[in-house]
Amino acid sequence: MNKRNWIIAGAVVVVLLIIAIPLLSREKHVTYLGSKVERGAINDVVESTGIVNAVVNVQVGSQVSGTISKLYADFNSRVHKGEVIAEIDPRLFDGALLQSTSDLKNAQANVIAAKANLSKARAQLVQAHAEYERALSMEQKNIGTQQALDQAKANYGAAQASVEAAAAAVEQANAQVSQKQAAVTVAQTNRNYTVIRSPIDGTVVARNVDVGQTVAASLQAPTIFTIAQDLVKMLVYAKVDESDVGRIRAGEPVTFKVDAFPRETFHGTVSQIRMNPTTVQNVVTYDAVIEFENRDLKLFPGMTAYVTIPVATAENVEKVPNAALRFKPPMEPDAVRAIYAKYGIDVAHAEPPKREARAEKAVVWKLTADNKIEPVEIALGITDHTYTEVAKVVAGSLQAGDEVATTAITPQSNAPGQGPRR
Repeated sequence: MNKRNWIIAGAVVVVLLIIAIPLLSREKHVTYLGSKVERGAINDVVESTGIVNAVVNVQVGSQVSGTISKLYADFNSRVHKGEVIAEIDPRLFDGALLQSTSDLKNAQANVIAAKANLSKARAQLVQAHAEYERALSMEQKNIGTQQALDQAKANYGAAQASVEAAAAAVEQANAQVSQKQAAVTVAQTNRNYTVIRSPIDGTVVARNVDVGQTVAASLQAPTIFTIAQDLVKMLVYAKVDESDVGRIRAGEPVTFKVDAFPRETFHGTVSQIRMNPTTVQNVVTYDAVIEFENRDLKLFPGMTAYVTIPVATAENVEKVPNAALRFKPPMEPDAVRAIYAKYGIDVAHAEPPKREARAEKAVVWKLTADNKIEPVEIALGITDHTYTEVAKVVAGSLQAGDEVATTAITPQSNAPGQGPRR
């Protein structure tokens, strides 16, 4: 029994030693993973999305109501300025024009009649005047009577009134002619509007009606066609965030891609930054207008463009990964400050840059041969959001090929239920 107990006790001790020795021997050792400092070019860009559009889009409508009787253009049709592209049934307008023309002729006939009445009244006025002069002469010679003189005078006055009335009737008839002439002009214009012509040279990108469809122009002109003036020279309207719009200038080159041709890169130029803001859910954007040539007519209006606008470029510079700028060693703050003081780093400028306002200086941790780290303070240049330019090494030493820490793995990362501490 004693031998058996000793064997059991020994086995228990061995198991405990197997479990305890690794735990007791494990030091608080930290493994660092890093990336190399590289030398090369770095491009600071503004990325955005936009819509491909024609330079000029004209919506062709109808100024009169009626039924579409003929269509001479369809989707993708090439049309020229002045070309007939549609017709509205003209029969009602022909009737209105015929009636207006008849009314005009009737008014013109009334003018002729009024002028004849005026001539007649003037002749009667001449006769009445002669009779009045004769009666006056006879009365002065005591040959005629006063009654005959009064009658002649009254007839003369009536004849003058008749002339004035006839002249007014002529003026009224002329006014009626002008009014009817205007009605004929309106009727003719409406009749002309039944023939719809293209206002520009271009390509039909939309047709909104069919033959037999009724269009009503009582409130606003209905759109029948949309014509893009030129699909060779086109525009991209890119939405640029307000934080980036100040870095973009007119004349800068632009590249963009579209889903239809994912392997091709298209080139354009910023032509304008429009000052009219658009606010959606408290996000303010501005339109950057980008001109480009669509010589092969590959791109269509309405396509989504993924735009890249370079705003700064640095060639043959040292650059560090942005993950190294965000790295914080697993140390107590006092220990970090002590290390900063040892390497002559100003603590006030050693915090990692924030997304809202990128710091001018930052600290990266260079990996040494014995898996240790030492801080290096650097001045930051431009960034492409993956790498950042090392404009200057402020404290410490750093050059291309050195590794900078991006991740720290501590012993606690092997505990059950815990991932690596990074």
